Formats: sequence, C-alpha cells, structure tokens
Amino acid sequence: MIDSYLNSVNLNSNQIFPYLCMDVQKGKSVPEPPGFHVMHWHEDFQFIYVYTGKLFLHTLDQTRIINENSGVFINKNIVHLVLASEDCHYKSFLFPKQLVSFYTGGPALRYVDIVSECEQISCLLLEKSVSWQKDILDLLVKLSGLESQRTEFYEYEILVFLSQLWLILIKNIKTPHTIVTDDVKKRMQLFLKYIELHYAEELSLDELARCAGVSKSECLRCFKFSMQTTPYQYLTEYRLLKASELLVNTELSMGEISNSVGFNSQSHFGKMFKLKTKLTPLSYRKVHAKNSNMLINR
Repeated sequence: MIDSYLNSVNLNSNQIFPYLCMDVQKGKSVPEPPGFHVMHWHEDFQFIYVYTGKLFLHTLDQTRIINENSGVFINKNIVHLVLASEDCHYKSFLFPKQLVSFYTGGPALRYVDIVSECEQISCLLLEKSVSWQKDILDLLVKLSGLESQRTEFYEYEILVFLSQLWLILIKNIKTPHTIVTDDVKKRMQLFLKYIELHYAEELSLDELARCAGVSKSECLRCFKFSMQTTPYQYLTEYRLLKASELLVNTELSMGEISNSVGFNSQSHFGKMFKLKTKLTPLSYRKVHAKNSNMLINR
C-alpha cells in the first residue's frame, strides 16, 4: 500500500556512506530537500531531535507532538508527514538498515528486523524523563556534534553511535502482538490513493468523500485529524510537488506543466508556486537543474 505514496529518497542514498543528517531551523534545511509537504515514506530509519519549538508528526492514523529537548523514531516504510512550528530547530538523522546490520547475512540483521518488520511499530516518542530514551537522545546530540566537528574517523564514529543507539532501542522497545485497525487510517489510505491517481483532474470534495464511502464532513474531519489540513490544501501541495518534478526532469512549457498537474490557469499556477517556493517556476527550473547537474558531475 505504501507504493501509493511518494517515496522520499535519502539525498545520500547513492553515496558510499548513505547516512544523512539534516539541520532544520525556522523552515530552512541544510542540506535542502524539495520542500513540499506531502505524505511520504522512505526505506531509511529516521530519528529526530528537537532543540527548540515543536514538531508535528502526522501518520495515517494520528498526530504526535514532539516538544523541545525530545525526539522521535520513525520506522522505515511508514507513511508520514513532518511539520514544524515557525521557531522550531531540529536535527533529522536518516540511515538504511544495513548501517546497523554490520554485514550481509550476519546475526545482527535479526535484531534490526525485529523493529523494521513490525508493522505495528510506526514511530516512538523519545522523552528525557525515561532513562533509556534519554540515552538515545544523548546519542542523537553526539551525532549532531559530529557534523560540525568532523574528524578523519567521521564515518566510523557515526557507525559506532548508530550501533549503540540501536542496541538501546531493541533492548527496551516492546513489539506488539496484536494488529490494531483504525477507520481513519483506512479512509486516509483511500483518500490519498485517490488524490495520487486523480490529482491532474477536476477533483471535488464530493468525489473524494465518495471514494471512501463517507460524507464530506467526515472526509474533512479525517484530514483535520490526521494531517491538520484540508483536502484542498493537501491537493494543492501535491500538485505543486508534481509540477516541481516536471520542471526539473522535463522540458515541458509552463503551460503544459500547469495543465498536466491540474491547474486550470497558468497564472494561478505561477502565483501558487511562487508563494510556496519563493521562486517563479522558471527560476525554480534554472536553480534546480543547475544543482542536479552539479550532483551528476561529482
């Protein structure tokens, strides 16, 4: 079912060392991801540490709030969306399971799969009031410090900290034995799948609600509960994301892109795109095409 959503790829996934630490302050991220807020998933584990402000983690069935000096673990392949308060400063750490599995076919893989293969473990809040969770948070702070003071042993130091972190996690996490079903989660899966298939068309609230067999008010409630947004706002964000991909990966004109992602007016498309990215579509194409070429030539 996760194939129905955007697969967000680790920016370092093609590197020899596929570990990524992102520093996000007041909406600005280093390194910079695409920046469009839509539900997505990735094959990496993700840990987040919040220094200041608040973070809002939306999954298909609930919203969790992560306060300052706290954190969260997000399992691989979990459909989610991370939003932050305006004053929020947090670090996000992403890495594939092979970095804590030691080597292919080794015994450590079993201890990784205990968590990664458990569908009921979607995410875990980390609070300093819990001893073992504080230990993980302290390790995340140490990982953060390695980014500003890299030594010649940087990669090895990262691996040591990640192994310590994972050992603490598997010693203390409890894997549930029962599967919990949730109506909101099921409905959100249907809503988001429908948007993914029909975002380029005229899409009404009536049609969206009908795809899950619910009323318009229930559709609105599900979006508000799961994602703190409206279906229209999410649809617009999704269309802008698809437009950004076409701008970078094709030579289609602005009019062709506007029509292909569901905007009836090219001027409205341009206005919404600039409101979101601070760039006109043409400027976005030039900037990101240049960055893409730089990455290819490395």
